[in-house]
Amino acid sequence: MTRNRLLYVALIAVVIVLGLTTRKYGTAFLAPWCAKGISDALWALCVYLFFAFFRPSASFRALALGALLFAFAIEFSELYQAHWLNELRGYRLLGLILGFHFHWVNFLSYTIGIGLGVLGEWWWFFRRTDILIRTDEEVQS
Repeated sequence: MTRNRLLYVALIAVVIVLGLTTRKYGTAFLAPWCAKGISDALWALCVYLFFAFFRPSASFRALALGALLFAFAIEFSELYQAHWLNELRGYRLLGLILGFHFHWVNFLSYTIGIGLGVLGEWWWFFRRTDILIRTDEEVQS
């Protein structure tokens, strides 16, 4: 199983736009905690997609584990509020990557986002193929 990197660039771009839109405008339609949870899940999904882009032949398990470890490490790094690190967080892009405040509930959002990435890939690589094969066999019968 190999991944099409061009497809992953497009998916990453879509997820980034969705995440930024949810972060900025989500509270107009959702409760603030829900909008933040969705945008955090999309952030983690983006991490998973980045890992898949850079390791196109890696297994779902390896990608999920790597993405979870990365996301959890970033969340734990938010406990460390050194002046130099907070200055880096002041830059918009680095702030979005590094985060600002530690919240336990983010671990749930990250797990959901990465889980959606695994499920989406599993469907794309396996279930979709099974459905197409069954349809072809039914047509031939």
